[in-house]
Amino acid sequence: MKIGALAEATGTPVETIRYYEREGLLPPPARAENNYRLYLPAHVERLAFIRQCRNLDMTLDEIRALIQLREAPAQDCGEINTLLDEHIGHVAQRIRELRALEKDLKALRARCTAPHAVADCGILDGLDRAAAASPAPAPRRRHVHGAH
Repeated sequence: MKIGALAEATGTPVETIRYYEREGLLPPPARAENNYRLYLPAHVERLAFIRQCRNLDMTLDEIRALIQLREAPAQDCGEINTLLDEHIGHVAQRIRELRALEKDLKALRARCTAPHAVADCGILDGLDRAAAASPAPAPRRRHVHGAH
């Protein structure tokens, strides 16, 4: 099948498919005489696997590692367990960060319980005070080591 058919069959944009090829997540397809890419059912299966991993918010590096392990079926799956345990830890950390963000947003929202003139808005005042009181925030460290 051509790339458009693969895109349609998997619900994946053509540019994403090309990106996964460049990243080495999808094996290079054969080429027709006219240089069109020709994909096989194995590409559909691999792309479905990648999409499922992305649905679980795994990084490309994590997916790459899983693909390598998947291609060695006789190997012990301990590395897979370790990878997933680490990913669960990253997700738990993000959940904690999101809960803290929710708490901050609710506190900010509580500063303005009724409509006022914008000049008297407690939310804007709170944002201005926080911006003036703190230097630029350090970039958040997340588990994403490469493109997501």
